[in-house]
Formats: sequence, C-alpha cells, structure tokens
Amino acid sequence: MTLSLGLAALTVLDTAPMQHVALAEKHGFDTIGIRLMPAAPGTTAYPLHEDKQSLDELVRRLGDSPVEVLDLEIIRLAADFDPTDYVPLLEAGAQLGAKAVLVGGDDRDRARLTDSYARLAELCANYGIVASLEFMPWTAVPDARAAIEIVSAADGPARSVLVDALHTDRSATTLEDLASIPREWLHYAQMCDGSTPAPTGDAELIRQAREERLVPGTGGIALADIWSTLPAGLPVSIELPNEPLRRAVGTDAWLERLVEATREVLA
Repeated sequence: MTLSLGLAALTVLDTAPMQHVALAEKHGFDTIGIRLMPAAPGTTAYPLHEDKQSLDELVRRLGDSPVEVLDLEIIRLAADFDPTDYVPLLEAGAQLGAKAVLVGGDDRDRARLTDSYARLAELCANYGIVASLEFMPWTAVPDARAAIEIVSAADGPARSVLVDALHTDRSATTLEDLASIPREWLHYAQMCDGSTPAPTGDAELIRQAREERLVPGTGGIALADIWSTLPAGLPVSIELPNEPLRRAVGTDAWLERLVEATREVLA
C-alpha cells in the first residue's frame, strides 16, 4: 500500500502557498496543508479566502500539479464561536479541493464547545470537508477521550478526530483510547517526534509544539505503537517545525530527511 505523505503548514510556515506546492512536488509529498488563519494572534497565515486573485492562482497551479490540498488551518472554537464567520474559509477550501479543516477547542464550557463543534461539522459537510478536532493537552480538548466525547455529539459525515503524535504522547491519551476512535472519524494523522522527558507546563508544551519538534525516530515518542492503533494506509501529514535544524542543513535536505525518516518509522 502506497503511503500518502503530506507537508503540513507548520513545517514550512514561512513558505507561501505557491512555493509550498513547489516544495511538495520536489520532495515527493502527495499533499499540503495551508494555514489560512493564524493559530495565535500575530502569527503567520495566508488568508487566501480574503484574496480572490491569489486563491484563483493557487487553484490553477494545483490543477497542473499531482499535489493536492489535504487540510486547512485553523478554526478555533471559543466562547463566541459563530460558524457563519467561517463560510469564506470553507468556500475557499472547497475551491482548493481540501479534505479537512483543523479544529482547536478553546471553550472551557464543555456543553457550549460540543454544540459549537456540532454546528461547525454540519456546516463543513456542505462543502465536502471534515471538521478534524485535534486534541492538545493545553486546550479544552486535552486528550483523545475528550475529543471522542465531543465529536460523538455531532451527526453526519464531517465528524473527524485528528491524532497528532506529539499531543498523543504528551496528553493522558492511551493506545486503547486511540484504538477506540471510530475508524470513519480518522482522515489523517500528524507525524513528528519529541524530546523526553516531556515538559509539564503549558507554555513549554506550546513552545515545543510550535518550534521544536524532532525528526521521527530521533526522540522518545513510541511512534510505531501509536500508528499500530490507526487504520492501515491512513494519510500522514508531517508536522515538524524546527527552524534551527532546518536552517543548519537547508530546506531541501531537511525535507528529504523528514520524508526518509517517516518512511523508515512506518515501514
């Protein structure tokens, strides 16, 4: 079975979408992820949903490329969440052929957060996009069990849980929890390694997640065990920001290393 590899937005976040496609083509990636909205205020994003000319140019570029768009980032479910605010993003995603949108849970009111996710999933279904809820230990969806509980309350084909190797290792998630996620909710998983012991404070958890992930096989995460719980052939998105290591060898050599290491780990 051929492994589908994706070049996640965060791995080359300084790279605009057109150049992102070119990098993916050059290094054998099948898909890319695009960050249309920032993960935190003031951080990098490429709001194509607000720039019709750039969006149309990228659509044309993808039409001549074997590379496809896997996911869009990021919709955050806060207390004031209104799904209609994200119609332009989802419309752009549909034009790009995106399969998923990455969703983060910030609202500590579990009932309201659950309702927000259900409303977003309903909207996403109209565009043929799944709402991939990512559990992260510092958020209101801290582990796989919480994600399962929230996604269970939604209906329809857009329900999705995103498994990230780093967050799996650094949360209370067990392999049994991963195995209990309904298979139809799994649309892709994010690959990286991480240092051990894991940090305990939120600030350092966030910093390492955004800036200091490690090449698969060079850290302390039991990657083979995690992937043993996931469906065979599940698309893999390599999300691995580490600018010091990337600059040390150059982007081309860095991406070649990530592809090779990921294939070795998952062989």
